[in-house]
Amino acid sequence: MLTNRQITIVDTTLRDGEQTAGVVFANKEKIRIAKMLDEIGVHQIEAGIPVMGGDEKETIAKICKLGLKASIMGWNRAVISDIQHSIDCGCDAVAISISTSDIHIQHKLRTSREWVLESMMKAVQFAKSQGLYVSINAEDASRSDIEFLIQFATEAKKLGANRLRYCDTVGIMEPFKIYENIKRLREAVDIDIEMHTHDDFGMATANAIAGVRAGATHIGVTVNGLGERAGNAALEEVVMALKYCDEIDLGFKSEKFRDLCEYVSKASGRFLPTWKSIVGSNMFAHESGIHGDGVLKNPKTYEVISPEEVGLARQIVIGKHSGTASIKSKFREFEIDMTEVQAAEVLARVRETAVELKRTLFDKELMFIYEELFGYPEH
Repeated sequence: MLTNRQITIVDTTLRDGEQTAGVVFANKEKIRIAKMLDEIGVHQIEAGIPVMGGDEKETIAKICKLGLKASIMGWNRAVISDIQHSIDCGCDAVAISISTSDIHIQHKLRTSREWVLESMMKAVQFAKSQGLYVSINAEDASRSDIEFLIQFATEAKKLGANRLRYCDTVGIMEPFKIYENIKRLREAVDIDIEMHTHDDFGMATANAIAGVRAGATHIGVTVNGLGERAGNAALEEVVMALKYCDEIDLGFKSEKFRDLCEYVSKASGRFLPTWKSIVGSNMFAHESGIHGDGVLKNPKTYEVISPEEVGLARQIVIGKHSGTASIKSKFREFEIDMTEVQAAEVLARVRETAVELKRTLFDKELMFIYEELFGYPEH
């Protein structure tokens, strides 16, 4: 367990999250999301790409003027004019991004490793001369030659770069390999490392945590795991996994997670699945008879997190897999105390109806079943 370590959360919902295909945030939505992220406890907000100009640059400038506790970062290519746009906005931090993998250098940039190093160094020198916090982003780091990545990080560190963003750009990593890579980088170069992981194989959050265990100090996240293709490591997953799996409590106002995730869901036009980790409504919905019985006796039997901790409420759902304990508990909500025999009769009818309708039952439907079997209840 990694107790007593301060991990910095870098939220890029407003940059990488908005790069999700088909997602555009309105200016007011970007400002509102920035405020919500700050309120919840995010340490640094990557607010967008200032060089885009227009509404993007104007909104980033407004976010910088909000007086938030969080650091505000602008994303840039390794180009001095890009960084100047971030300075114009009032960003106190810049991400300077350039590819480090040979596949990117040869086929996207169509240049050389030497050009990459030179471009990075010029950009870092300029940014540091302006008094900025600098994250040097190694795009496609996970497919980069590790020796070149060490050289890249070493040169950046010499020039004053504050951290290296290790980008698993195409989500190709798995936790065991990423642990090895980050451990080797940390042993070779004394520089803070940020995990920026994508979810193409469903391992973004796991990879981020593995990186932290290997010595990474920062984690890049997005609300609901928004991002290119399959998305990024989700803010709510990372914060709660750190707390419950690695005993690192960042002191976030996690009770506001559900509201934040719902707002970003609506603003992005992406529905929030009921089965979503941490904030999905099914996280605390229990139908199975065994689970329902256990939770009614002690919630910790089937809930590691309390629903209130993430802004949700527990639900005992009545359907095909329910048991008599759940039936009796549900009817106590209606101020009806049932005998075990009555509960068994109702349960038989519930299962029959649930199969016929292919779903769980509403409260009114449960009352209809009760009335059909036993008549109207006396109160």
